[in-house]
Amino acid sequence: MQPSNQNKSAPSNNQTGESQRVWLESTLGRYVLAHEQAMFDAVVSDIFGFNALQLGLLHLNALKSSRIPNVMRVGNREGDALCESDYLPFAESCIDLICLPHVLEFSRNPHQTLREAERVLVPEGHLILTGFNPISAWGLKQTLFKESNGSQGDNYPWQGHFFTLSRIRDWLALLGLEFVSGSMHAYEPPFNDEKWLKRFNCMDTMGEKWWPMLGGIYFIVAKKRVVNITLLKPNWKKRLLPQSLGVSSKPKSGPQQQKQKQKHHQ
Repeated sequence: MQPSNQNKSAPSNNQTGESQRVWLESTLGRYVLAHEQAMFDAVVSDIFGFNALQLGLLHLNALKSSRIPNVMRVGNREGDALCESDYLPFAESCIDLICLPHVLEFSRNPHQTLREAERVLVPEGHLILTGFNPISAWGLKQTLFKESNGSQGDNYPWQGHFFTLSRIRDWLALLGLEFVSGSMHAYEPPFNDEKWLKRFNCMDTMGEKWWPMLGGIYFIVAKKRVVNITLLKPNWKKRLLPQSLGVSSKPKSGPQQQKQKQKHHQ
């Protein structure tokens, strides 16, 4: 069954902009940015190519440690170019690395966003994305926020649509993007207070060991795989049948033919 392309709960661009800026400057926002900066830095430095693209969340420099020479950072409100995530103004198969930090949660068409990323990626190109995990304390806070505010709430990131890791993996598989690796982070409850975050700092270590799938943020690395079909040309010089199965041009002489030959000689 094809997944729905429409994310009806996603906020509009105008809603997300100012609310996103305010939240990212808060204690919890800075905590998320620091965690994700370390994640991207550790991975992008080992990916090579000619062109790299970051789409969205430009408060985070996901390509800071990239060795790729041509880097572009775009968004729907600011950046090197302005565009929507579900319609990218790039040619097919031209980008070696695409970073999507928290883009799907706020896209009107999350599956179309992934489809566009797959389209512009070169074969063997990499896609890196992050998202908030709904099966976590962060997902619980989002649920409570939506119950109290409904669809009219404008409070980044809780008004977005959080997708599970398994759903993202299914979408990647449908588009021919191979899941390379995935990890969970941010096991602390989402307190917007530095003292409380420090008190629960031990949960990061405990969470990785005891409840690894309950982290507040997931980090996914995928790769575009293209199956090459090699056409085999027929070898017309080679016999289709072995000689033992072929028909001889010289008829074999049987007993009747030998007797006739003897009479003829007599």
